[in-house]
Amino acid sequence: MGPNRFYYKQNRLKQLRAFCHTAQTGSISKAAERLFLSQPSVSLQIKALEREMDISLFERRGSSIELTPQGKILYELSLPLVEGIDALPESFAVHCGSLEIGELNIAAGESTILYILPEIMKRFNAAYPGIRLRLHNVTGRDGMGLLRANDIDFAVGSLIDVPDDIAYHPIFSYDPVLITPLNHPLLKKTNFTLEDIASYGLILPPRHLSTWRMVKMIFQQHNLDYKVTLEAGGWEVIKKYVGLGLGISIVTSICLTDQEDLGVLPLLQYFPKRDYGLVLRRGKFLSAGAKKFIEMMAPDFFKQLNEKER
Repeated sequence: MGPNRFYYKQNRLKQLRAFCHTAQTGSISKAAERLFLSQPSVSLQIKALEREMDISLFERRGSSIELTPQGKILYELSLPLVEGIDALPESFAVHCGSLEIGELNIAAGESTILYILPEIMKRFNAAYPGIRLRLHNVTGRDGMGLLRANDIDFAVGSLIDVPDDIAYHPIFSYDPVLITPLNHPLLKKTNFTLEDIASYGLILPPRHLSTWRMVKMIFQQHNLDYKVTLEAGGWEVIKKYVGLGLGISIVTSICLTDQEDLGVLPLLQYFPKRDYGLVLRRGKFLSAGAKKFIEMMAPDFFKQLNEKER
């Protein structure tokens, strides 16, 4: 093997790492910050990769850069390799019978953080105290942005519309319910209707969240108008203000406990069950710590995933 060939293979990982981080961030300067390198160094790595492969990886779009069609293909092929190499120490530790190092980044909305993750987080921390856990309290586009930028290992939450580059695996399912103050007239009705609900003011989460969209869609399907008296973030906040008599609300049973001083009426006849589950970027390499956490959350997840892929 000649010296040029050896140099080529020795530096390919550096080139691919620079390329993947630039593709994720859409910026050479941001990729340089991530890699603790200078901007010219990252730029030179990418240019060398383009020259050696005789392709163009990026094209400029105003102040930003985007992948070319060839760049997209190389990104899909190279990202699992780069992630796998970067996670090698952790993967090696697992195969040697221990998992004592690493960091696990999980994105989730407030409801998931409050009601689904606490017990799993507690068990994981007890089993793998050396793994640093980081929870990112984000939803919607912000969570997707973290996934696509490779800033998190995975997200846990509820998705209605699933983008092509994202995989969603439902794990938990909860019933929709109507919550009211304890003395509310609807609690005295044996057969209440959606029209009955529409006659009272609703307290709903912010309109950019999926609950608002679902409520709007269901009422439109029944040709009913409804009134929102309060828009508030977080189900704990919503429950508080429902209890104070400022309105009624449509929530998921995930947020209810036996100690609630609220009236609760089932809504399954009008609203679908709400799923919560694992949200992944397609092609994402999962670290050993991420796999262990997912197995605690859903013991049969990887077995079922392998069966689907056959």
